[in-house]
Amino acid sequence: MDLLQILTVLIFLGSIILVITGWIDSVVAALLGIVLMIWIGVMTEVQAFQVVDWNVILILLSIWIISGYFGKSGVPDFLSAVILKKSKGNVAVFVTFIGTLAGFISMLIDNVVVVLMFAPVLFHASRRFKFSPFIPLLFIGLCANFMGTAMLLGDLPPQMLHSVSGIEFSGFIWYLGRPSSFFILFISYCFTISFFYWKFSKIYAGKVMDIASLDEHPLDHIKDKPFAVVTCSIFCLTILAMALRPIFGYYLGFIALWGALTLILIFEIYKDAFTLEIPNLEQVFSELDWRAIFFYIALFALVGGLEHAGVIKILSNGITPYIKQSMAVGSTLLFWVTAPIVGVVEHDAYILTMLYVIRDLGREQALNPWPFYWMLLWAGTLGSNLTVAGAPALFVAKNLADKEEQRKTGLREFLSITVPYVIISLVFCYLPAMLIWVLPFQK
Repeated sequence: MDLLQILTVLIFLGSIILVITGWIDSVVAALLGIVLMIWIGVMTEVQAFQVVDWNVILILLSIWIISGYFGKSGVPDFLSAVILKKSKGNVAVFVTFIGTLAGFISMLIDNVVVVLMFAPVLFHASRRFKFSPFIPLLFIGLCANFMGTAMLLGDLPPQMLHSVSGIEFSGFIWYLGRPSSFFILFISYCFTISFFYWKFSKIYAGKVMDIASLDEHPLDHIKDKPFAVVTCSIFCLTILAMALRPIFGYYLGFIALWGALTLILIFEIYKDAFTLEIPNLEQVFSELDWRAIFFYIALFALVGGLEHAGVIKILSNGITPYIKQSMAVGSTLLFWVTAPIVGVVEHDAYILTMLYVIRDLGREQALNPWPFYWMLLWAGTLGSNLTVAGAPALFVAKNLADKEEQRKTGLREFLSITVPYVIISLVFCYLPAMLIWVLPFQK
């Protein structure tokens, strides 16, 4: 490595360390890294702007807007109320089911948004029936982060894979003649959820909620039914249009933007037709997580700096001997090295960097990159559930629970849930992943 490449790596690592430690704001840390890269000549300011995948940014922005309306529709509260009724007051069943539901919803909605939607519902139940919300809310965060990579819309890593490889919406269900992300993660999810139902049965042994005192019907949670119908319809149509993108030929971000704009226009023009107070455009935009948007923009530029400096190529050449030796060995190494790394570092930055490494490796060595793409993506998602540094959804869940209970959760209590969750999910993801995506391509 020459001096410029060494400086680029140091700037990149320095920015990520600042993001992880929180010594300064994460957006400021990332932007500072970009400015330094431009200053030392790694890339120009124009090139830094060009390497950002604006298609992915539009997807995030648009889906967050639609999710904001979805959260106000009362549908999450309705689903939680149904689960509460079906659980017949069994706390272990309720906690398991609400976490499972959060995971499935997060396939289409950002995991942090899912935590924010379900937290008020959970707090209402915990206050009424006198049980601690910490473990249930942490479980919701774990499940939401888990299934976010099962489909294209749920989290940033699958959207980054779309950016790097061009994989479409349907590719996360079935790709190259075999089941892909949804099915592999669903298998692991079932085993993980089953284990935690057993664990919760012990934690909440004898704890029963008196749901007979509940006089409201689940549908009572949907205060404005036309509002809920319009929101859910546009949401479903947007997802369908994104799934059919190869037919339409438009970018996914453009399709998602049309969905968000359609929803905004309907509520702006016909706001008097709804009994619910419709938020104006200023309120809609004020509720968006602009810090996260700016951070993801900066993240693309930071990793673009690594590519401009030739660092990605050096990393690609460095892991080539392991990959050429055996696809099974290379995939296993990538999976089990990635998992602990993303448990303590910002996983989006690591995944994006390694996606470029795998892409270049596949081109230069004439290798099928998909076993490595998937192993990276799955280990990167599941391993990030270890700590709050790896998964923002856990950070939000922990902060909300601590605020609700007016206490600070200890590390031991936190890890008593996250460590078994991560180990079980990784093991039961690795096994089908090897059988379906690695060994069949082994030469």
